[in-house]
Amino acid sequence: MSEHIYVSKHPLIQHKLALLRSRMTEPKKFRELVREISQLIFYEATLDLALAPLTIETPLGNSSGHEVVEDIGLMPILRAGLGMADAILDLLPIGHVWHLGIYRDHSTLEPITYYNKISEYNPNIDLAIVLDPMLATGGSAIAAVDILKSYGIRRIKFLGLIAAPEGVNALSNVHPDVPIHLAAIDSHLNEVGYIVPGLGDAGDRQFGTGG
Repeated sequence: MSEHIYVSKHPLIQHKLALLRSRMTEPKKFRELVREISQLIFYEATLDLALAPLTIETPLGNSSGHEVVEDIGLMPILRAGLGMADAILDLLPIGHVWHLGIYRDHSTLEPITYYNKISEYNPNIDLAIVLDPMLATGGSAIAAVDILKSYGIRRIKFLGLIAAPEGVNALSNVHPDVPIHLAAIDSHLNEVGYIVPGLGDAGDRQFGTGG
């Protein structure tokens, strides 16, 4: 496995992931689990953020401390990435959010971009993080990184929950400089491009739109 691929072994993530996979988990609980796992993975993925020293005044005197000095942009891939972005904003309220709409053509499994919010802003940031619960074929993640790099952004990470080996390999081959942070890598993709055993469609399960 590449040194840029990180699969969390944290007990809380593994516990919550089992609940997330269960077909008995209803949308409200599913959204809560997506939020909790996303925050834990984000915590692990940002251990290298740059800090600067500062002095603060406590009720009993002065104390030395630190503050994050990097500008961070979040790119949730619609619609499933929305739950991850909201969770991370709780931890990083100063983060910028650029929504990216991509859907997968069911016949070709190729990504189709239909909405790109980044073009309206000046992406002058230090780190961009692509958010998508499922890294299946890798097409959407590759397209997202392509777009970010086209705006001159060079430090990029991908955060997901579950991946297929095919998606990990595809993203790593096209963008070997992009670290991939996950809760699990599953067995394979089925004939229609779903991760097995996976958890089904992450967007449908978050928003209760499945059949």
